[in-house]
Amino acid sequence: MSYLQVRGVEHYYEWIKQPSTGVKPVMVFVHGWAGSCRYWRSTAEALLDKFDCLLYDMRGFGRSRAETQDGSKLSYELTEYAEDLAVLLNELNLHRVYINAHSMGASVATLFFNRYPQRVEKGILTCSGIFEYDEKAFAAFYKFGVLVVKFRPQWLGKIPLADRMFMARFLHSPIPQAERQAFLQDFIDADYDSALGTIFTSVSKEQAETMPLEFAKLTVPTLLIAGEYDQIIPKELGEHAASLSDKVELIVIPKTGHFPMLEDAETYLQKVHDFLG
Repeated sequence: MSYLQVRGVEHYYEWIKQPSTGVKPVMVFVHGWAGSCRYWRSTAEALLDKFDCLLYDMRGFGRSRAETQDGSKLSYELTEYAEDLAVLLNELNLHRVYINAHSMGASVATLFFNRYPQRVEKGILTCSGIFEYDEKAFAAFYKFGVLVVKFRPQWLGKIPLADRMFMARFLHSPIPQAERQAFLQDFIDADYDSALGTIFTSVSKEQAETMPLEFAKLTVPTLLIAGEYDQIIPKELGEHAASLSDKVELIVIPKTGHFPMLEDAETYLQKVHDFLG
């Protein structure tokens, strides 16, 4: 297990590489809200013939810490998470990479693409899109989010079928039980302030106003992959985002929800290979 200091906060990262195969381009994987890099492992392993794969846990999630050594905490703005990624790449001496990011992580990646376009060869945004601001709907979402984050007892992961019930809203097609249990445990273990803080920063009036501008000014060639039946970020939101830039290619994977890379890995990987050439 490897850790390094990123802006004063201990971050977990891991390399997935084939031994003794020479230098390859690097693909960096960015996970979504309340998850960790481990749900990206199967995708990374499937791309090892072309890439060295870097996985990491964002600040406050997975095995990464949420606070600096002196006990202070950084902002939960997504722009700050984009800066975390920039510093992580600096610390690992990575100058130009491919990036594959999911859900909230895809919003972070979009911000990174526009701030550091010279550092990105191509980008893949999995389950991303643009929300329209609705005051009542957002208020209801915050209320529900606060309850979800507060009620996360450790024993929840030990209840039979809890993983299946928890993931039901995220999935349209089944994934292995081990993947469901891992995501449930990541959710249970996520830092309280980070989980709550990023709910308010990732689904907000500011983001609804900012992200259309971010998509419109993209210069990095980008593939946006949506799940046909995604209930978290419906494909229509991805279609809206893709329509704003000729740099964005949209693919909708049938019969999948919010985790198309796990629900239909074969199709997902084929679309990624096609895009990367």
